Amino acid sequence: MSEQQRPEGQDEQTAPPRRPPGGAADGTAGGPVPESLRFFGTTWVSHTGGYGLRRAGAAAGSLLAAAASCVVLRFAYDGVALADVGSFVGVLVVAMFAVCGFVAFRRTWAGFSARPADPAREESLRSLKAIGFIGSLLAYFVRSLSEAPGEGLRRREYEAALVAYEKRRGARSGNPGARGAQQKNGRQKTAQQTNPQQKNGKRGAAAAGPAPTPRRAAGARADRRNHS
Repeated sequence: MSEQQRPEGQDEQTAPPRRPPGGAADGTAGGPVPESLRFFGTTWVSHTGGYGLRRAGAAAGSLLAAAASCVVLRFAYDGVALADVGSFVGVLVVAMFAVCGFVAFRRTWAGFSARPADPAREESLRSLKAIGFIGSLLAYFVRSLSEAPGEGLRRREYEAALVAYEKRRGARSGNPGARGAQQKNGRQKTAQQTNPQQKNGKRGAAAAGPAPTPRRAAGARADRRNHS
């Protein structure tokens, strides 16, 4: 059905959502879904799909990018020196890039192993990390030598989600034997509650006497007419 032939009340929002590969979108029906990493996807889960080549490429790419950035900054420093603005400005520029690079390296390295405790403060440091981007590239390179950057954090979270999911599924399914025993006990309690009611009904019927037959009822009416 084309877009022109589609009814007006039906749009893209009414289409059923597509499930991500490997599980449900909410992590409840098909289990938790591993988080995708940049340049690695979900290959870090089982180290398949070219995981080793991706790590080598990430390490080499980040190192080359850092080297190229240093060359560009060298040209920028030469431009400042040719402007003859004084040695103080040159030292200030070098110190600024050094401090920003150190902060960027430290924050990027810490982000590989833990979530930021203060997202607002992390947002305020974005401009500082942008200036010291060489530090971020070096942190990415060093981390790629041992694992995919951010793999350890995502693996811990994914394993914790798996354990929580197994506990929830076990609590929902329960023990079939125990569940059958509970149903049997419930039926016995229901039978015990209904038996006294049936006995009380039988006793009341016996105390009221037998029900009058049609002949007895006709005789009783004849006796009342004779007496009258």
